[in-house]
Parts: sequence; structure tokens; C-alpha cells
Amino acid sequence: MTECAEEKWRDRTFTNNFFIGANQRAGVAQGRASYTSTFLHEVPLLMRGNHVRPDVALINVSPPDKHGYVSLGVEVATALPAVETAKTVIAQINPNMPRTHGDSFVHVDALDYVCHVDEPLPEIKDAPIGPAERKIGQIIASLVEDGATLQMGIGAIPNAVLDGLKGHKDLGVHTEMFQEGLIPLIESGAVTNALKTFLPNKVLTSFVLGTRRLYEFIDDNPSVCFYDASIANNPSIIATNPKVTAINSAIEVDLTGQVCADSVGHKMVSGVGGQVDFERGAALSHGGLPIICLPSTTKSGASRIVTAIHPGGGIITTRPHVHYVVTEWGYAYLFGKNLQQRAKALIGIAHPDHRERLEKEAFGFLGFSSWRATD
Repeated sequence: MTECAEEKWRDRTFTNNFFIGANQRAGVAQGRASYTSTFLHEVPLLMRGNHVRPDVALINVSPPDKHGYVSLGVEVATALPAVETAKTVIAQINPNMPRTHGDSFVHVDALDYVCHVDEPLPEIKDAPIGPAERKIGQIIASLVEDGATLQMGIGAIPNAVLDGLKGHKDLGVHTEMFQEGLIPLIESGAVTNALKTFLPNKVLTSFVLGTRRLYEFIDDNPSVCFYDASIANNPSIIATNPKVTAINSAIEVDLTGQVCADSVGHKMVSGVGGQVDFERGAALSHGGLPIICLPSTTKSGASRIVTAIHPGGGIITTRPHVHYVVTEWGYAYLFGKNLQQRAKALIGIAHPDHRERLEKEAFGFLGFSSWRATD
């Protein structure tokens, strides 16, 4: 769907996004595309409730089996409700699409038009793990207990966390996105899913993105089950699992604990996604760990722990939702803490080069007269 957002089609198409990927940022910034801000678990509701009903669903599917069912393959999160509600369904049948299990099957009778292609699926390689990401991964891994239920995305920090979990036992996976770094933990027996309450003994996910190794792993693998976002991302369902450990990233965190994760100032770069779904689900889970993580500085050296979110920046995860914030300098536990306690804890995990300035700004902008309320 990248081409339809290009400048040359401005007069013919307008792309609306539930999440802004890299291929849509320019279009949104230039006004030829837009964004609907919504929790991922509510996207199926928007379609099924006729709030945002698609006219046409364009889907990629596996070849049909002997019973006439195709699989939605690598993406069920929003594809399934789109197929259920669209006026017209156009399917691209691709033998390279994995045949995935769970609630991923659609009968050919539900397809209005089909075309056949033989194209490799897009692949994303692992992001390199730098020193800051490695340290953040080690800190988070030290917080994870045996028997925890994991949720994380893709990137250097999640990969670093997974590297640190090889010695853990009876881990489970209930996640929005299943990523390649989980495969060694499954193959080694660190992930068993045995202690999960919802769909025990199975990995639950809604979509995957990775390399051919990942696509081959999930192909016809009944231990990995795909469900749409109304199930995979439903906080009430997530919370039924034990020790849900939700690991999500941020662009900035202010000294009161507000999390900006979708924009750099006024520039939109992503979306709400499943961050709040899983942070809340983890908070409600017995023994859960809702974690927000970020390197302490940008590539240019600016602090990502800030006195106030930059003007135009969106607050994705609010103060009362935030429990743990992790940088390479440690973690701050904010649940139940007052404003002074939060500021002091967050300054403590900011880069040392910025701590003195942040403390001065906390006293000036936030009106603190002392740290007395942190005792």
C-alpha cells in the first residue's frame, strides 16, 4: 500500500492509517494521508461497529486447502475484521504466505476477487544492539521472573531482553507481535506457555514481521496461534495471564511520568498501537510488570527524559498507567509515587550530563521547593 500514498496519486487517493509506518510518514506530514488515533484492540470494533467500515479489503493469503480455506498468514490483527465487514474482498493468493493457525482462516466463498502471485514476503533484519540497548535489555531481563508471560515488539531493545532470558523457565508468550528472537527461547525450552491461563501451551499473537526463518517457523505450526486485535490486545484478556511483562518503547518521558510514543513534536511518526493495551493488561495481571523503556539520549545527545514533552508531542501512556521506566542507567518505579518522587526517580535514570539541568528545571518549572516530599 506504499505506492498509493505517493505524491503522484495525491488527486486520486487519500490514505487513512490506524498506525503510521515509515512508508506513510511523509504522506501524513504533507496532508495527503491521515491517521485515526485508537487503541489497537478497538480497531476491530471500529469495523464491526460500522464506525470505520472498509469498502474494500485487500488481503494477502495462502493457497486454499482441500476444504477451501485460505489462511490470512502473517497478519490477522486487523485483516480478519476487514474481511468480515468490507463490501468487497480482493485476495492475493501467494504460495509464500505461511499457513498460520488460530482464527486465521477464511473460506474462498468470502472472496469476491482473487489474483495469483508468487512473490517473497517482505523481510526485516534484526536491528543491531548497541551498548545502551544491551544494558537496557539486561536490566529488564533481571526484572523478569520465571513463569512470566511476555509481550514485546521488534528492535534492538527487545532483542537484548530476549538474549537475557535464555536461563529462564516456563515463560509464556501473549503478544501483539511475534518476533524472531523468541524462536531460540522456544526451541531451548525456556518458553513453554505451560503457566498461561488464556490459551495455555500456545503462543498467542496477531501478526509477525521478520525474515524467512520466522515465516518458515510459523508455517503450519499449531503451537503459534493468531487472533485479531480484539482478542490479542484486549487488556481484560491479557490480564488473565500470570506475571504479564509488557515491554514498550517511548520517544520521551517527562518528569511526571507521561509517555510520548507516537510523535516528535508535531511530527507524527507512529501511533498508539498496542502500548496502552498491554501496559494496562500487565498492570492488572497478578505479578505483572508494565515497562516503558528508552535510551536516555537521542543520537544527537539530547535527553529523552524531559521536564515537559515537546510542544505537539502526544501523550500515549498517561501518568497513572506508568509503572516502570527503564534506561541504560537503571529503572524508576513510579506506581503510587507523588510528583516529587517521580521527578527524582526519573532524573536518577537520565544521562548524567543532563541530571543537574533537569533538577533545576524540576524546581523551577514544576514549582518544587525541595525534595522533602520524596523522603
